[in-house]
Amino acid sequence: MQFNLADLFEIVVDTVPDREALVCGDRRLTYRELEARVNRLAHHLAASGVGAGDHVALYLYNGTEYLEAMLAAYKVRAVPINVNYRYVEEELRYLLDDCDAVAVVFHCEFAPKLVAIREQLPNLRAFVAVDDGSDTHDAARTLGATDYEDALAHASPARDFAPRSADDLYILYTGGTTGMPKGVMWRHEDIFFGAFGGGGIGNEVSTPEELADRARDARITRCLPACPFMHGTAHWMAFSTLYTGGAVVISPEHRLDPVRLWELVACERVNFLVIVGDAFARPLAEALDRLPPGVDVSGCSVILSGGAILSPSVKRALAEKLPGSLIVDGYGSSEAGGQGQSVTVAGADVSTQPRFMVNDETTVLDDDLRPAAPGVVGKLARRGRIPLGYYRDPEKSAATFPVVDGVRWSVPGDHARIEPDGSITLLGRGSVSINTGGEKVYPEEVEAALKGHAAVFDAVVVGVPDERWGERVVALVQPRPGREPTFDELDAHVRRHVAGYKVPRQVLLVDAIVRSPSGKPDYRWGKQTAKERLGVGA
Repeated sequence: MQFNLADLFEIVVDTVPDREALVCGDRRLTYRELEARVNRLAHHLAASGVGAGDHVALYLYNGTEYLEAMLAAYKVRAVPINVNYRYVEEELRYLLDDCDAVAVVFHCEFAPKLVAIREQLPNLRAFVAVDDGSDTHDAARTLGATDYEDALAHASPARDFAPRSADDLYILYTGGTTGMPKGVMWRHEDIFFGAFGGGGIGNEVSTPEELADRARDARITRCLPACPFMHGTAHWMAFSTLYTGGAVVISPEHRLDPVRLWELVACERVNFLVIVGDAFARPLAEALDRLPPGVDVSGCSVILSGGAILSPSVKRALAEKLPGSLIVDGYGSSEAGGQGQSVTVAGADVSTQPRFMVNDETTVLDDDLRPAAPGVVGKLARRGRIPLGYYRDPEKSAATFPVVDGVRWSVPGDHARIEPDGSITLLGRGSVSINTGGEKVYPEEVEAALKGHAAVFDAVVVGVPDERWGERVVALVQPRPGREPTFDELDAHVRRHVAGYKVPRQVLLVDAIVRSPSGKPDYRWGKQTAKERLGVGA
C-alpha cells in the first residue's frame, strides 16, 4: 500500500471503527459512520462525472461536510480545492476558473454568488448544496444543485473504489506573496509527511500499516481547529488528528465567540486547540477571566497557533492563565508545509523575536541560494518533501522551487537568520504582503480597487502593526485635484471589489505617492508614513 490520503484514512477506520471521529453541534460520528458518509459522497461525485484528477471546490464554512468532502474527493482520486468564503463574486470567479473546478460543494448561503458567475464558468457542472437554514433555496435550485444529505441518502456506502496512488494530488490555494491566489500542488505522500503529521509529529511512520498500531495505542487527541478549514492550518491539524485515531471537534459558529469557544473546549474535553495568531489568541486570553463558573479548560494541554506568529505579550498571557498548557507557535507555509515551532510555558522567558527550532530539511539560503552562515540574513528554505509547484504557473513555480546542485528547494520568500544554537529567527516576508489575523492581503489588488474610484488619482496600501490582528490594512491615497474622498465612500467602493478583510481600516490622504524611477510604489515610504501619521510603533 502507498501513502495515499484515502488509503491511510481507511487503515484508521478499520482499526478503530467505533471510536469517535468528528463532533459538530448535535452531530457525532464514529470512524465507521464517517467512512460511510464519505463513501456515499464519493459515489455521488463519481455519478456526477467527477473522476481522477478533477477538481472539486469546497465553498463551505467549517462543519463535518468540509472534511467529508475532502476525503470523498480523495476516494475517487479527485482534488478538493479550498475556497475563501469571504470572496466577492469577482474573486470567486477568478479562483474557480483558475483551478478548473468541475464541481462545487457549498453552503446554501453562497448560492446567489454562484448563480451570478455560473455563465462564466462553463466547466463547472456539478453542484452539491449543504442546507444551512438560509433563504436561498431558489438560487440553489437554479444551479440544479443536489441537496448534500439527499446525495448521501441515495448513494452507496460501499468501499469499492479503484486503486489509488501516492502521486495523487493535494492542492492548497494560497495568495502566496504577491498577486492573485495560486494553487500549491503536493503529492499525497509528501503532504502527509510535510504537513499532516506523518502519523506522529516528530515520530513519523515508516510504512502505511504502522498507522494501525499508532491509532490503536496512541493517547487520544481531541482537536478543535478554531480557524476556518479553508486555510491550511485548520485542516492540516484536523487530518493529523484523524490519522492518529483522534477526534476532531468542530465549532458550528461562523464567527469567533471566545467565551463560547472555551465552553466548547470544556464540554468536549478538548486537549488540542488550533488558532491563528493574535486575532484569536488575544480575545481568548482575555475571555479566560470571564468564564462562567464550572467551565474547566485546564485539560487543554496544547494551544497551537499557525498561519500568524503570536506576539510575546499574548503568549505570556496564555501561558500564565493556563499554566498546564503548552503554547506552541507553529511555523510553516503552503509552499513548505510545517517547518518548525516555538514553545512557551508558564514561567519561562518569552523571546521578543520570533525564534523557531526547525526540522532537518529547513535552513537559510543566501542570495546565491547557498547555505547561509549563522547570523547572515537570507531566505528561509526547505528541501525534501516539498510541493511539485503552482498549478498552471510554471514561471512562478521555477522561482519559488529552484533547483541548486541537483537539490530542489522551496523558497517562499521569508527572510531569516540562523542563530548560534541552531534555531532560526524570522525577520519578516521579503514581499509586501500584509498578514492580518492570518489572512494574507496583497496591496496591488486593493490599490487597483481604490484607483477605480473617480476621486482617487493614486494609492499605496501597506500594513501597520496592530495589537489584535498583527497587522491592519492602511491606504495612502493621493486624491484627484479638487477632490477629497471620505473614508466612507472609499470603504463602500472597495468593498464591492474585494473581500472585507482586505478593505483598508484607515485611509490617509497625501499630496503625492512616492514611487521609484521604474514606477513601482515605495512601500517602505508608505509604511513609515502611515506609522508616523497614526502614531504606531515598529
